[in-house]
Amino acid sequence: MVVVRQASIPREVMQPGAIPWALQMRALSNEEPGRLVKTVTGAILGSGGWMLSRSATDTGLIDLLFEFERRSCLEIYSVLVASGVELSRAAHLQFTELCQCTLQTQESCGEEIVSVDLEIQTFPLPDKPSAPIVSQ
Repeated sequence: MVVVRQASIPREVMQPGAIPWALQMRALSNEEPGRLVKTVTGAILGSGGWMLSRSATDTGLIDLLFEFERRSCLEIYSVLVASGVELSRAAHLQFTELCQCTLQTQESCGEEIVSVDLEIQTFPLPDKPSAPIVSQ
C-alpha cells in the first residue's frame, strides 16, 4: 500500500508593512529639464513628500528619488500629473494599485513609507528662431 501525504510548507505570516512600496517609474515631459525639476520637487515637498535625490543629464534625462507616507499617495499622484509629467502606462498602474490598496487599508498602513525612483525623459521644444525683420 502506498501512503501519500501532502507536504506542509510553513508560510510566514505577513505583517502589515512587511512588503515595502519601492516603485520604479518612467515618464516623459516636454518641459525644460531645469524648470521641470523645480516644479516637480516643489509639488512633492508641498504634498508632504521628501526629496532624497535629483539629477539631470545633458540629454534631458531626469532622475528623482523621493518618499512619502502612503496616506499621501493620491496627492502625490495628482501633483505629478498636474506638473506636466506624462507617466508611463506601468507607472499609472503602479500608482492606481497603491492608491486603491491604501484606501482599502488606510487605518493600518497610512504611515508606511513609499519610495519612488522616477526617471523622466524630457524633450524640450526647440528654441523658436526670431522672426525675420522685413523692411518695406
